[in-house]
Amino acid sequence: MNKKIDVLKVLGTFKFWKEMVIMTIGMMIAAAAVYYFLVPSKLIIGTISGLSIVLNGILPIMSVPTYITIINVILLILAYFLVSKEFGVKTVYTALILGPLTDFWDRVMPWQSICEAGATSVMNDPWLDLCCFVLMLSASQAVLFSINASTGGLDILAKIVNKYLHFDIGASVSVAGACICCTAFAINSPRMVVIGLIGTWINGLVVDYFTASLNKRKRVCIISKDHERIRQFILNDLDRGCSLYKVTGGFTGDETVEIQSLLTQNEFSDLMKFMGENNISNFTTAGNVSEVYGLWTSHSKKKHRQKLEMEAEK
Repeated sequence: MNKKIDVLKVLGTFKFWKEMVIMTIGMMIAAAAVYYFLVPSKLIIGTISGLSIVLNGILPIMSVPTYITIINVILLILAYFLVSKEFGVKTVYTALILGPLTDFWDRVMPWQSICEAGATSVMNDPWLDLCCFVLMLSASQAVLFSINASTGGLDILAKIVNKYLHFDIGASVSVAGACICCTAFAINSPRMVVIGLIGTWINGLVVDYFTASLNKRKRVCIISKDHERIRQFILNDLDRGCSLYKVTGGFTGDETVEIQSLLTQNEFSDLMKFMGENNISNFTTAGNVSEVYGLWTSHSKKKHRQKLEMEAEK
């Protein structure tokens, strides 16, 4: 009974439905990348689909879709137990809708209908097909990784490598994908294998770029005599925490306080605007941070406090 109530609570949250929409849109992009650029060009990038094509060529005892299904089931079980239950459940959803969404693009706009006469693929060039596929797939992967989900298949291996070996997620994608690409020597020409390896490497780089852009925060360091006003603004208006450090000026010898805080881009802009409008003399440095762990949360503490107060009133 309690489990049923917990499930209903989750289904009734805005977070659940927001992430469902994000996962669906992300998988629509991934399906379009596969359908329009990977399938027509017959490129074997470091994906489970590519591995299944290789296995079918070596051991044609099962069809490619059957190989894909078996491998995905094994990986989904590993995702559930080795990464997290949330990651596993979300990846089950994304893996299940990849096939139907690929069929959706085939019905809405077949790739043959947008090709030039006599073309064998959408871009009619394996390198251009590769670039388009990697850009679209990487964007989809980065968005899904940001909400603790994935496109399934190879991404599950990448997430496991990322969690236990602490590689960057892009490097994890590249390492796992390169191993799969090398199996293509059994059925493909060396030229096509090399193209696949380059595509897998670029995929890892682009995933890292998109992931860093989505997770980017500002690490702000401020030295000012009006540090108390700045501190109050960060705590009460931006709803963020900060750390205070006593520092001594090397030139003047004056002792003052340095404030350090992690802010979103919008919060950093608001802070700079506040100091400018109030003529607060300051020395500020700011750098980008792509990964944050621990107590820092993406949502406002004020909203969190209001939620807790509302629950307490109930």
